[in-house]
Amino acid sequence: MVGIAAELRANRYSHMLDLHDSIRSRMLRVLVPGRWSSYPKHRVARAMLIRTKRNWYRDSRPVAERYFDAARDLDVTSDGSPPDLFLSPEAVREATDWLARNGLSRDRPFVALAPGAAHATKRWPLEHWHALLRRIVGQGFDVVLVGGSDDASVGHALAGSAPGRVVNAAGQFGLQGTGAVLRSARVVVSADTGVMHMATAVETPVVALFGPTVRPFGFFPYTPRAQVMELALPCRPCSSKGSSRCPLGHHRCLVDLGPDPVFDAVLRSVA
Repeated sequence: MVGIAAELRANRYSHMLDLHDSIRSRMLRVLVPGRWSSYPKHRVARAMLIRTKRNWYRDSRPVAERYFDAARDLDVTSDGSPPDLFLSPEAVREATDWLARNGLSRDRPFVALAPGAAHATKRWPLEHWHALLRRIVGQGFDVVLVGGSDDASVGHALAGSAPGRVVNAAGQFGLQGTGAVLRSARVVVSADTGVMHMATAVETPVVALFGPTVRPFGFFPYTPRAQVMELALPCRPCSSKGSSRCPLGHHRCLVDLGPDPVFDAVLRSVA
């Protein structure tokens, strides 16, 4: 009963976020009058998938393609290619100089790891990151840890496990600078976060770690150069955006996803 109650609380939290988004959209329509179009959010199918684990989605398109429904009157369609992140020359120079100061360049390949996530249930356990990092370094690659300022302490802890081979860029750059660092990496390992989508936008291969969220929601990496690591568990999905705690208390979706298969995926990406 405790697990069920916790799952219901998580579902209510997800519903509150959806309600907030709906209110915000309605306010924008009032403040900016005109002819508005929308795209299918499939709220009912999403709620049913979370609560009953039954997939009622009839639209299997990624969200990036659903967005074009909002622009249907503009006669534009998706080209099927990954999103584009246009980097300024200043951002590229900033990232290149930083990498050079840390002994890294395109001639010295490195793997980027993004250990952070806004919601706790999307975070891979720290001990798994440590184990993966040791395997990558043992294979002869350097490692750059990326993320925002909130991820700096985690990056610092991981960087200390292999001094000289691991550098912490978390909190060092804005979005453009982070994108430039990601573009120089051979592969990026990330949870279901913005960093994952930024990596696809700069055409760097991605190994994506998915726990509480699933493909039908539409947010898998939008590129054929991605490998999604996930476990088929009866409790998935438990939310559409992640939450502060596992509703059932075990977080098996990411705890049971060990470093070995993730490391194998990294090797496939750099082969």
